[in-house]
Amino acid sequence: CGGSTSNSSGVLQSPFYPGSYPNNANCVWEIQVENNFRIMLTFRDIVMQSGRCQYDYIEVYDGPPHSSSLLGRLCSGSFPTYTSSSNMMTVRFHSDSRYTFRGFQAHYSSIPADHNITLLCLPEYMHAAVSRDYLQSLGYSAQMVTLNDSRCRPTLTSHEVIFHVPYNGCGTVQEENVDTINYSNMIKVTSSGYIIKRKKDIHFHISCKMLENTWVQTMYVAEDTIDMNENQFGRYDMNITFYESSLFLRPVHNFPLYIDLNETLYLQVFLHSSDLNLVVFVDTCVASPDPQDFNTVSYPIIKDGCAVDPSYTSYEALDSHVARFAISAFEFISKRSPVFLQCELVVCRRFDPSSRCNQGCVSRSKRDASSAEERVNVVVGPLQLGEGAAQSRNTG
Repeated sequence: CGGSTSNSSGVLQSPFYPGSYPNNANCVWEIQVENNFRIMLTFRDIVMQSGRCQYDYIEVYDGPPHSSSLLGRLCSGSFPTYTSSSNMMTVRFHSDSRYTFRGFQAHYSSIPADHNITLLCLPEYMHAAVSRDYLQSLGYSAQMVTLNDSRCRPTLTSHEVIFHVPYNGCGTVQEENVDTINYSNMIKVTSSGYIIKRKKDIHFHISCKMLENTWVQTMYVAEDTIDMNENQFGRYDMNITFYESSLFLRPVHNFPLYIDLNETLYLQVFLHSSDLNLVVFVDTCVASPDPQDFNTVSYPIIKDGCAVDPSYTSYEALDSHVARFAISAFEFISKRSPVFLQCELVVCRRFDPSSRCNQGCVSRSKRDASSAEERVNVVVGPLQLGEGAAQSRNTG
């Protein structure tokens, strides 16, 4: 029932298909393919409670479900095909508590997008590229292309005009909405001419939006002569590093990391971003002997910003992109195996008093979800017990 997939093609179907689906189901599938590809979703079978699709239905969204347009809502009838405008699509299946039927089956595949204009939201900047052949086909040259701030010059290659647009410079505008943080800029193509001109200027509006669990990247052209939309999805770049002491000067890069029972482990979270107005917060950390399963056998260390493990200690950091804490090493009683940590990290606006990062320890039901934030899961490990591990590492 739902899940995330990054395969280039696949099959979606209601639970127990072709058997009857369960009552009160709410399944959400997030499909994300490679950058600069689109998703084509075709329904092959639909047998559900018909009518106005009020009780049992399927919804298809052109991106994340809470911030994207609804492509269609269906429960019976024909077998439509939907094509996304980006490399992400969401499918939601809902059933009520009354009747149950066979359900649905759909196939999806990825198809190449228009490569004349590409946009990537990287950790430090927006990477925007315009094809020189595309400009030439419209009667423009590469020398006519500038950023909104003309002082930030592009890099010209034999095939593309490339801009590396920082999130905190070159005229980039930052705007916070209900559930997003938006970084936007504009690439201009200005026709030549000293006194008169007969060609319209073209404006490429580029935008990187931070949503829950993902970055959404959008590009559109503000001219009636050209109608083009370019959307891509990516994620924040965050990592967790072990350090040798509470000074956090010397990182440890050897894995597996051999440790002694009750040895103090110092961890630092770092957010790679050029936006200085962001802050990182450690919301939840769970330990498990299996890096793929943090539910069957697990031990909570931090939950909803609250320290659960008594050895947990937090440390102040001068950089808002950094969070530091320490725990004492342990092993799982059931089996002598390596230990992996999974931490849910939150990114918020630095000066937003209502953000999750400023709430600290709070129960999940009391969270204020109105502020823009992003949640990223990071797994680190393995940590392996070894006799004399700490002493040998310090002397070595």
